[in-house]
Amino acid sequence: MTILGARWRPRPSIQTPRLGTAVRRALSGAARAATAEVRPPPPVAAIVVPSQAAVERSRIPTLIGLAGLAGFGALYALVRLGRTAAFDAALTIRIQASRNPALDVLMRAVSWPGFPPQSRIIEPLIIGSLVAARLRVEAVGQTLAWGTSLLSTIVKLFMGRPRPVAGKDLRVVAAPLGGSSFPSGHVLTYVGVYGFLAFLAATLVRPIALRRLLVGFFVGLIGLVGPSRIQQGHHWPTDVTASYLLGTSYLLGVVGIYRRLKGRRVAPRAKTTT
Repeated sequence: MTILGARWRPRPSIQTPRLGTAVRRALSGAARAATAEVRPPPPVAAIVVPSQAAVERSRIPTLIGLAGLAGFGALYALVRLGRTAAFDAALTIRIQASRNPALDVLMRAVSWPGFPPQSRIIEPLIIGSLVAARLRVEAVGQTLAWGTSLLSTIVKLFMGRPRPVAGKDLRVVAAPLGGSSFPSGHVLTYVGVYGFLAFLAATLVRPIALRRLLVGFFVGLIGLVGPSRIQQGHHWPTDVTASYLLGTSYLLGVVGIYRRLKGRRVAPRAKTTT
C-alpha cells in the first residue's frame, strides 16, 4: 500500500517492560550490591574475621526456631483462654517481693533502652555504624532483626491483653506504656536487635577477649530485660516468656537469611581458589 507515492510500513510495536519485571530487576540489583565483596577499612578488618569464617561460625539448628514457634503458639492459646491469670499474678508478686534499691536501679537501667525516644534512636545508629564500617550484609541483617519491633505491634493488636494494675500486693512503676501487655515489646525487640548483635560479635570479632565481652554484654542485656519487665509491673510472666520464644525463632530466621547473603560472597571466592 502506498500513500502519495510512498510505501507505508507499519511501525514496530514498542514493548514496555512489565512492572513485575522491573521490580525483580531492582531487587536483584540491590541484593547484588549488598552482597558484593567489599573489604572493611583497616581498623575494622583488624578485628573482623573473613567471610568464610563468619559463615562457618553461624550454623544454628533450625529445630530451635521451630520449637520456639510451637511454644509461643501454646502460650498464646493459653493466655487467650485465660488459663494463666492465677499463675501470672502469683509469680509477679513473688518476683516483686524483693525491695532492694540496687536491684530497682539495675532493672530500670536494663529497661531504659527500650523506651522512646531512645528506642527510636539506638537501632538506626547501630545500622548506620555497620554501613559506615562497610559491613553491608550485617547492616541488612540488623535491619531485619529490628523487625521484631513491628512484629510485637502486630501480635499486640490480635491479643489485646490488659497490663498489670497496681494494687495491695502488686506495684507498677510509672513509665510511658501503651498497647497490649502480650507480648512484651521490650523483650521481643531486645531479642531481635541485641540478639543479632551478639551473633555478629560471636561470628565476626577476631580478638577472643573482645568477642567474649561483647557477647556477654548483649546476652546479659537480653537475659535481664525479661525479669525487669515483671519486676517493674509492666508485663506478666507469660508475656515475657512468649516474647523470648517468638523472638528466638525470628532471630534464627534472620540469621538464616544472613548466612545466605554472606554465602553469596564466599561462593565466588571459593570457585576461584579451586
